[in-house]
Amino acid sequence: GGRIYCPLEHQGRIIRGATPRFASQLSHKYAQLNVRAVQSDLAENHGRQVATSYIQNVAEWVGNIAAAKEEDWEYELPKLSVTIATVVVSLDGAMIPMADSEGYREAMVGTLSFYDPEGERAHTIYLAAAPEYGKHTFTERLAREIARAKQHYPEARWLGIADGAASNWAFLEQHTERQLIDFFHATEYIGKLAQACYPQRSAEAKRAAWQHAHCNRLKHDPGALDALIAEAAQLARRTSLSQTAREDAYSAWTYLNNHRHQMDYPGFLAENLPIGSGVTEAACKTLVKQRLCASGMRWKNKGAKIILSLRSLVNTAGRWAQFWQKIDQFGSECC
Repeated sequence: GGRIYCPLEHQGRIIRGATPRFASQLSHKYAQLNVRAVQSDLAENHGRQVATSYIQNVAEWVGNIAAAKEEDWEYELPKLSVTIATVVVSLDGAMIPMADSEGYREAMVGTLSFYDPEGERAHTIYLAAAPEYGKHTFTERLAREIARAKQHYPEARWLGIADGAASNWAFLEQHTERQLIDFFHATEYIGKLAQACYPQRSAEAKRAAWQHAHCNRLKHDPGALDALIAEAAQLARRTSLSQTAREDAYSAWTYLNNHRHQMDYPGFLAENLPIGSGVTEAACKTLVKQRLCASGMRWKNKGAKIILSLRSLVNTAGRWAQFWQKIDQFGSECC
């Protein structure tokens, strides 16, 4: 009546009755597709009829290994053919639907992007974590990745790019030398000022031209930010505008004024440094939204954690293979 131990299965790294190769196939597919789609793919393209419960069982077991070993297992950075001059750390959140009537909660996404001296991205590490109160587990994981990467590239410049959320900057200021507000988020407030300048419905073309011109100035002209702040202050006091337009202008003034020390876009561009967190914004969609926000989906925290652990490994170049090498080396126990 006790637990059965099979030496051959242990030595062969059998995972829930699956060979390592089949377990890798199942969990990789499950990271990308829902269980019905995985079942259909196996039947159509591999000639294998597999129960959905078995697919979930194996994939969740592998996901548990990934989640349990995130702190202990280190992954080597790939050998890059270029010199890494800059590393950009960025983090953001994406809302996912939760089960048990919790509504939507925020899953976290973080990236470490490695750039050559010309500003071309050579490699990116992706991390994602299920919703948690306080985000401590996620920030600890991201901090460990940063520490390991700094050992490899101690001479690189370390930059932090994110939106205006205070929690992002509390973390980034600890781990990066310079910080910058994501340029796209700054342009959203320029859009509010354009609306205040041309509030008429028929002035859409003028608004678009005004916003484009001022975004371009903000990117290239060191004096553009002060001019925008001054204009936002004037618009916020203009009595001829509606209350909504004045409030939007005031929010733009507040945002630009509070973050002026993090908006040196001309200086960053002059040094071939990135000015946007598009890598992280895209990761929010590819890591989180595409898999966890399909129609009718609801997630418990454990299930979301498993999927995001697998997707982080799959989407970071070289990590999936290293993960399975470690299973081959250490076994499939997830405790």
